[in-house]
Amino acid sequence: MNKSSKTREILINVARSLFAEHGVSNVTMNDIANASNKGRRTIYTYFNSKEEIYIAAIEKELDKTIEKLKAVEAKNINPRRKLIEYIFTRLDTMKELVTRNGNLKGDFFQDVATVEKCRKKIDIQELQIIKNILKEGVEKSYFHVENVDITAMMIHFGLRGIEIPYIKDNIREKLKNNRINITKFLLRGLSI
Repeated sequence: MNKSSKTREILINVARSLFAEHGVSNVTMNDIANASNKGRRTIYTYFNSKEEIYIAAIEKELDKTIEKLKAVEAKNINPRRKLIEYIFTRLDTMKELVTRNGNLKGDFFQDVATVEKCRKKIDIQELQIIKNILKEGVEKSYFHVENVDITAMMIHFGLRGIEIPYIKDNIREKLKNNRINITKFLLRGLSI
């Protein structure tokens, strides 16, 4: 990583930490400059506004999520287990992301437009991972799926639909305790 990339990374990490502790609206560019031991000019070399840093911080967090999901995809396990592990890894990772970022949690739920903008890139990658798992399942005769693209979209948007209750309402334990029933429900729809 070159010096320019390192400086940008430092600014993102410092900003994310400040946003998590104080909330985005309570952090200024001066706060980021002071906490990073960089001048305001340096910050403006990399970012035009606090909102750009906020978006970069969200994108960095979402990139960590994709890394975990790709690791599940790469596992040498049967596609049924892989899909279930993918689902719970995704939900747990999103919950950890929001919880780890403290006051950023409130901004995450209030600033849906910005979060959605950042998620476009991750959505494309997530859909591809789900498609790959489904295709592997079809090839190995674990799943019977007539349209992998549509099925992947249904799974993806279904997960997005339970994401906020999973994070906010702590339905995590209910889902974990009923993992076998959830697995049966999902896999019956994909099985031959």
